[in-house]
Amino acid sequence: MYSTFLKYYVLRYVYAILEYYPDTTRTPNYFVLICTMARTKPPPRKYAAKHLMAAQKTIRKPHRFRPDTKALMNIRTYQKYTDLLIHKKPFFRLVKGIVQNFKSDVRLQPSAIEALQEAAEAHLVGLFEDTNLCAIHANRVTIMYRDIRLALRIRKEV
Repeated sequence: MYSTFLKYYVLRYVYAILEYYPDTTRTPNYFVLICTMARTKPPPRKYAAKHLMAAQKTIRKPHRFRPDTKALMNIRTYQKYTDLLIHKKPFFRLVKGIVQNFKSDVRLQPSAIEALQEAAEAHLVGLFEDTNLCAIHANRVTIMYRDIRLALRIRKEV
């Protein structure tokens, strides 16, 4: 009963508007439909809005460093690092394999292998330093195989 009463007054209001503004092309039923649709629409649910906001807050993009920043961080980390970079067991297997090519049944002391590993890492670090200088001389940042060959040739190790 209330809705018919409301429609009656809305129709009277729309007719009054149409009398004052006769150039409108909308029909009175259109205005009634708009008014009643706006009134019968259910209110929004607050829970759904809160749930969506909580879901948006929890999803975050992971932090990403720029490529050069991460490389510089790794360089600083390894410069502070005083232990050996090559793992001991794979290096021991490599040395044992090379030694067995010359003579089988050879026993190696751990201190001898540690000295070999220290010398090998020092040689490799020096080689990579020279290789990096060769790459910088060629106006590049990335080292290549030809830089390693050039560094070895300058050192007269080839």
